[in-house]
Amino acid sequence: MFALDDHRIHLEAEPFARDVDAQTVGALLASGTACRAPVDGTVYGTLLNDRAALDALGDAVNAAPYKAPPKAPVLYVKPRNTFAGHRAKVVVPDDEQGVQVGGSLGVVIGRTACRVSVESALSYVAGYTIVADLCVPHESVYRPSVRFRARDGFCVMGPALVARRHVVDPDALRVAISIEGKAPFMANTSTFVRNVARLIADVTDFMTLAPGDVLTLGVPHGVPIAHAGDQISIAIGDWLPLRFSMTAKEGGGR
Repeated sequence: MFALDDHRIHLEAEPFARDVDAQTVGALLASGTACRAPVDGTVYGTLLNDRAALDALGDAVNAAPYKAPPKAPVLYVKPRNTFAGHRAKVVVPDDEQGVQVGGSLGVVIGRTACRVSVESALSYVAGYTIVADLCVPHESVYRPSVRFRARDGFCVMGPALVARRHVVDPDALRVAISIEGKAPFMANTSTFVRNVARLIADVTDFMTLAPGDVLTLGVPHGVPIAHAGDQISIAIGDWLPLRFSMTAKEGGGR
């Protein structure tokens, strides 16, 4: 069981995460403190769940070897080395290519979920968090290389985990991805093919999700590219934003 009373935050300087109220989270973050990821379960990313992303493929979804649009969720794993928290500095492997900044709703599982129904799916949710699902830009859709999505720090989460009771409708949340000095990229969780409940039901039809696991709703189509030196902020709904920055490899730079 992964239980959450209010908001969960894990300060960088503290050994364990703690549950606090929203006002306390705001005060802690206002001081400029850095955080670790608020959860440490397995993180599953979801591909092609945004309608615009699926539409952008056009006839490519009917090409070999699949020859049809996906009938089940297309998942990938963000391994533990990718985990980072609020105010992290993430290394850009190739600054000419940059890094795709995917802002996604992270659905945190509260109890073991196996073959759950759509009607009961949300009762298995402990809470939600912001996930910056980063990747090297690439053309592969169904089987992206691990080296594109599993770089160190390529899954920034936080700054806090928000209890389910505070989120009235997870399928109607504004998502804003901002790179300092540029117009923000705007999206909404209402545009996804599978909403939160349907995604949980469809995923648990073929695999079990454990307490503390995170299932991302997916990355919106057309998210921005960041480069070394960029300061990034991702906000969902009225939650406190997740902030982090991109840095060059040692000896590198723009």
